[in-house]
Amino acid sequence: MDFLTIIQVLDSTVRLATPLLLACLAGLFSERAGIFDIGLEGKMLMSAFFSAAVAAVTGSVWLGLLAGIAASLLLAGLHGLASITFRGNQLISGVAINFLAAGMTVLIAQDWFQQGGRTPSLIGGGRFGPIDWPLSETLANVPVIGPVYAELLSGHSILVYVAFLAVPATWWVLFRTRFGLRLRAVGENPAAVDTAGVSVVGLRYAAVMICGVLCGIAGAYLATALQAGFVKDMTAGRGFIALAALIFAKWRPWHAMWACLLFGLLQAIALRFQNIDLGGVVIPVQVMDALPYVLTVVILAGFVGKAIPPRAGGEPYVKER
Repeated sequence: MDFLTIIQVLDSTVRLATPLLLACLAGLFSERAGIFDIGLEGKMLMSAFFSAAVAAVTGSVWLGLLAGIAASLLLAGLHGLASITFRGNQLISGVAINFLAAGMTVLIAQDWFQQGGRTPSLIGGGRFGPIDWPLSETLANVPVIGPVYAELLSGHSILVYVAFLAVPATWWVLFRTRFGLRLRAVGENPAAVDTAGVSVVGLRYAAVMICGVLCGIAGAYLATALQAGFVKDMTAGRGFIALAALIFAKWRPWHAMWACLLFGLLQAIALRFQNIDLGGVVIPVQVMDALPYVLTVVILAGFVGKAIPPRAGGEPYVKER
């Protein structure tokens, strides 16, 4: 494998890891506040549809992005209402959101566009285009540095850079601000936070809404940057892979980034290399495609070490009188 091929695989890794990273950070905010959210998949899917639909109709990818975030926020609010206000089971609420999104997106897409549950292909201003960094073409032929700068760092859509900038931003918010301290405390000991006069409900809703925004950006990226429109079930389990990455990272932002890049690398290898020949033993492409999901099962089964979630996670808070 030559150096240029490695750079191209890493470039694909960054693109494929972006929606995983955004969804992983979304789950990080929610679960740090004590609200387990397995509905990441559903929020991403709903966002992907509405962002593609609005972008196709209006020709503006920015309006599509706003529509996707709004759709994700609506489902996030529904999850918050069920699990925070009505103290329902958080896992069941997340499952319900996933089923709701999977059915409604196809139903509405067929009603609006009559294309078998798809949206029209996005062109021009309906998609996020690549951003070329200064002197990328000039430096492209420089050995080693040129391909890294021109291929790996430059040429991504704006949402890719937003996703990776969100990692230090998330770390700073959670570990260097009063809001982050209170948010983490709500996930560990909500009674102590309540005793200090801080609203547990308000903090948990804030975390759920932040989760909705990040999932909205992730879904919009899938439909308007990584691909050119919406197709049925286009998230393809990315919400669950993001959850596995979150557990693998043990609810830490920087570790989450590397975990998502690992999953992205597996997906990039599967797309790049078909039917790998290892000394006469041919590995079918189906095996390569399954690797990210196999790793997800391995992580969730606990084979990578014990991951301890926030102590109050999954438990509705009932204020003592």
